[in-house]
Amino acid sequence: MDIVVTINGKPYDAEILDNESGRAFMALLPLSFEMEDENGNGKCRYLSKKLPVKSESVGSIAAGDIMLFGASCLIVFYDSSDTDSSYTRIGRIKNPDDLKRIAGRRDADVSFRAR
Repeated sequence: MDIVVTINGKPYDAEILDNESGRAFMALLPLSFEMEDENGNGKCRYLSKKLPVKSESVGSIAAGDIMLFGASCLIVFYDSSDTDSSYTRIGRIKNPDDLKRIAGRRDADVSFRAR
């Protein structure tokens, strides 16, 4: 399922996984809000609705990953890192090459819309 994620005015093509969590996320679109910087590697926002979870220990995060922490904390990662945390995979930005520069280490305006 293809969407467009726009971060601070820059659009990125993304793919949402065809699973229960991904379909529930797609049902919320379009979304637009400010996301807070989280741990210097992602943008976080608590959704108003809890989504189905299938949390797993992912071991590492890649720039462009879109995941849930718990049932309602949506995170778009702009930097890669190792992690001990468990997440539910939602999707992935397809070409995150300049994502870290665009997202920066401040809050960001982010929108998600179906393609």
